[in-house]
Amino acid sequence: MTSTAPAAEPLLDWTAAAQIAGRLARPGTTAPRAELDELVAGLRTAAGDAVGHVLDVTRMAPAARLADGGLGDVHVVDRAGWTRANAQSMRAMTDPVMATLGSQVPATSAGARLAGAAEAGGLLALLSGRVLGQFDPYGADRGRLLLVAPNVLQVERALNLRPRDFRLWVCLHEQTHALQFAAAPWLADHLVGRVGGLLSGVTESSLRMARAPLRQKLAVVGRTVLRAARGELVTPLDGVLGPAERRELEEITAVMALLEGHADVMMDAVGPRVVRTVRTIRARFEKRRDGEGAPALDVVLRRVLGMDAKLAQYRDGAAFVRAVEQQVGRDGLNAVWSESAHLPSAREIADPRAWVRRVHG
Repeated sequence: MTSTAPAAEPLLDWTAAAQIAGRLARPGTTAPRAELDELVAGLRTAAGDAVGHVLDVTRMAPAARLADGGLGDVHVVDRAGWTRANAQSMRAMTDPVMATLGSQVPATSAGARLAGAAEAGGLLALLSGRVLGQFDPYGADRGRLLLVAPNVLQVERALNLRPRDFRLWVCLHEQTHALQFAAAPWLADHLVGRVGGLLSGVTESSLRMARAPLRQKLAVVGRTVLRAARGELVTPLDGVLGPAERRELEEITAVMALLEGHADVMMDAVGPRVVRTVRTIRARFEKRRDGEGAPALDVVLRRVLGMDAKLAQYRDGAAFVRAVEQQVGRDGLNAVWSESAHLPSAREIADPRAWVRRVHG
């Protein structure tokens, strides 16, 4: 009779993380009840309208159409709701990894898991004010689209945008993500596997860091902040990554760059026939992405949190998508969704011709 290794305890208490994040998240832009009702209804309508446009412009098709013709469930949430959904999704992604690691991970105390929950909850609360929408392939059987209503309202007011156009534009991006996972049903499991490999390495590095002297820990934090202040792209994982983990992160980042860049290109490709003010939205939104007018502390914080690295994904991925389309067209680009072997590597994101040669010969 064979014995099964016991599953490792979660590294942190995700329920507590969600509760902490919900309490820390600021409510954001407010409005009279009638305006909020109109906002919620408008976002739901935009999410539904975006599906047909995304199917047309991408020339992609889901592996299996849902009975209602959609690509996933649509949830219009506030900031606290977004944090709860993401805590749930992060647990769904990490629990299988921890189960696989089993006894390799030393048991953590309830206090340590609560401390981890406080850190994760604080980070989720910070990010909750910056996200407009998100497609979550792990939050439900068919995936779910989260639209953060107060953030959409805040941005359309701050940038003086036409609400109907902006809401549809946001939904075009997120429904493109929904279609990516629907057209490539293997993609969600592929990402979990890659992230699992990275998490295993990061866990080992983190345990080594936990045993390091306080001076060494502070030095790592100090170097990360200094690099951010100098304008370098950093991520929250910098300082606990060894060479193998860095290579794995680069490959995961390449896939994420493809997903984000593809969605960015497609949301604009619908053109002014569908989103009349699309060029105005893109121009003003890019200035916002670049942090124009933001306080210096906010710029540094954004870099330390890895958000500038995220913005680089949008631009590197969009450049890859446009370059591939110039060579083999949109149908040729769509070969990327046929199997995991066709996903671009980190080197190919920077050299689209190499991807075209490998995939199309």
